[in-house]
Amino acid sequence: MKVLVFHIGSDRYGLRLGAIARVLPAAGLKLLPLAPAFVAGLLDLHGEPVPVIDLSQLAGAPALQLWFDTRIILLDYRVDGSSRALGLLAEHVAGIETIDMASLSDSGVSGAPFLGRVASSAAGMLQLVEPEGLLTDAVRALLFQPQEAPP
Repeated sequence: MKVLVFHIGSDRYGLRLGAIARVLPAAGLKLLPLAPAFVAGLLDLHGEPVPVIDLSQLAGAPALQLWFDTRIILLDYRVDGSSRALGLLAEHVAGIETIDMASLSDSGVSGAPFLGRVASSAAGMLQLVEPEGLLTDAVRALLFQPQEAPP
């Protein structure tokens, strides 16, 4: 399985390529007042607002710093049976790596539903991020208002 590798602090994480719609350079975001701290803001993507999550803060690490290799990873996120754009702000995006499915094992840690299985390689341990576990129902409701039917 191919994954996009990024870091939260010094730890390596991966997101399945099949879950990714696009990868963009970091951009200016509109802040969302009263949103949880891990909501970095809204990205203007061709006139459409896209909520962006700071993966560092979501994982309980210090707020993300902008580096030359910071990226916004766009997902087609499933909300109420439809697909909506969701951005993930990720530090130190390192590139694509192939993970041997047989090398994946349970982390043995619960409590962060967006963190999946782990793999070890010569490059070190890598933990998968599971997009469906990223947002609670309350945060989903805050970020994704019901879409109006076209007239």
